[in-house]
Amino acid sequence: MKFNRRTFFKTSLFAAAGLAGGAALGSDAAEKEEGFDEKSLNQAACLMDTTLCFGCRKCEEACNRAHGLPEPDRPFTDRTVLRQERRPSTDAFTVVNEYPGIPSRDQKNKETTTVKVQCMHCLDPSCVSACIVGALTKAEDGSVTYDPDICIGCRYCMVACPFQIPAYEYHDPAAPKVRKCDFCFGREGVSGANPACAAVCPMEAIVFGKRGDLLELAHGRIQDRPDRYIGEVYGESEVGGTSWLYLLGRSKSEIGLLDLPREAPPRKTEAIQHGIFNYGAIPLAVYGALGGLLWFKSGRSGTSESEKETETVSPDPAREGGEK
Repeated sequence: MKFNRRTFFKTSLFAAAGLAGGAALGSDAAEKEEGFDEKSLNQAACLMDTTLCFGCRKCEEACNRAHGLPEPDRPFTDRTVLRQERRPSTDAFTVVNEYPGIPSRDQKNKETTTVKVQCMHCLDPSCVSACIVGALTKAEDGSVTYDPDICIGCRYCMVACPFQIPAYEYHDPAAPKVRKCDFCFGREGVSGANPACAAVCPMEAIVFGKRGDLLELAHGRIQDRPDRYIGEVYGESEVGGTSWLYLLGRSKSEIGLLDLPREAPPRKTEAIQHGIFNYGAIPLAVYGALGGLLWFKSGRSGTSESEKETETVSPDPAREGGEK
């Protein structure tokens, strides 16, 4: 390849950006991976067994009272609301939906599957990564919490969440907040206390504990009852893993659970951001670009002067022929 001004310009720009970006990507990835799994196994989590839930809505009622949310239009004893798929809202941090079809192969006596929906409290939360002011943070116990006093209402968290959970108080123009399940963080003054929904479940379809213990419990149930469960724990690896785990008797796509990749979205977006902004990548790229531009302009200027000089010195063949 011939090394000219254009080659130098490209090389200067991409080498500068690539040098800083590559260093950022490598160090950031190593930092995120080191000890990440071990720490997550000791964080608070809940295991939801979809084959045990029968849609009593006690979890909805307990959540409503624990957070002082408005009473719903229809009482919690009304199970007909389960038939229309709902999403968590500013007035309901958790909801239960009903899906036609037996919960598992060995439950022929049931005609529907009921599934609880709430914030999944991701191990590597996209909402926290997207929040530009730090209103959303991940606590030591694993819960993703929100500080309304810091929030500026940009709603980037709503766009970033792969589970489409955060809700915004559009009806409150004075001081709107982003609302979602907080894992009952600090309930009864204890961080990581048994969430209200798990504490009230009469069927023990929701079990609270350490994530590592719950994963062991879930896989043990799968091994012991292959006729009841399919061979996966939803939330174990989706988007980097979540603190809410699900035991399934049917395909996740049949019961409203999203099919998501293993990699956490922040690992992609933060890698790009860090590659650009860390380690002086921008100054290096700018200086490289300016250096290439100066080289390019200097070369053009030198070429123009040479061409002028050639035009001045070089004889005109037509004039020489006329003089003879």
